[in-house]
Amino acid sequence: MPPSIFLSVIIPAYNEENRLRKSLPPVREYLQRQDFAWEVIVVDDGSSDNTSKVLEEIFSGGEARVLRNPGNRGKGYSVRQGVFAARGEVLLFSDADFSTPIEEFGNLHSYLRDNFDIAIGSRALKESKLVVHQPWLRERVGRMFILFVRMIALKGFHDTQCGFKCFKRDAALKIFSKATVDGFSFDVELLFIAQRRGLRIKEVPVEWRDAKGSKVNVVKDSIRMLVDLCKIRVNFIRGVYD
Repeated sequence: MPPSIFLSVIIPAYNEENRLRKSLPPVREYLQRQDFAWEVIVVDDGSSDNTSKVLEEIFSGGEARVLRNPGNRGKGYSVRQGVFAARGEVLLFSDADFSTPIEEFGNLHSYLRDNFDIAIGSRALKESKLVVHQPWLRERVGRMFILFVRMIALKGFHDTQCGFKCFKRDAALKIFSKATVDGFSFDVELLFIAQRRGLRIKEVPVEWRDAKGSKVNVVKDSIRMLVDLCKIRVNFIRGVYD
């Protein structure tokens, strides 16, 4: 039987109590206006604050649930667990701050209706609308990272790291069943696997605004992400993604 839920919204979260208090009410209001069944899954990545309780406060019905990781495992691990638990026909994952507003879902989903398997939000296309930019250093590091992505792992994309991506269910399960990267470079691995499997991917310009309070450490996380890029290349050579 096909899933009874149309849309699953997956949100990885680590100590995101304050952000979720601001970002989830507009998400709830948007979803309640839709004429399809939906669910929200917050994956709590070992938070020490009240991240899990916020979801219960804002969503009073059974359409939202919390998954709890055994400790702080990483964003990639969290999204993967959310995907495996999701019941929707369409899966959307978003950063907890919803720097890309939930209203952009309709834009991405239109490409899934047009026979694409995956639609990814992009901050780097001509038509993208950056309302509030990242700090100068993070923007420069991000541009350098995409150059390394193209050299080591993946060509053809302007922005792999925007935290707003939409998948048909079957495509998501094919990709995430092979994924191994637990950290911030997991987006690159997903797209790499998708390309290897011949899935159709559309990069879509979206509205985006930087939100203060990022958990990213520019130096440490950049090094980890480069290591993960090399891991993706090694996994490919070893046939992990076959």
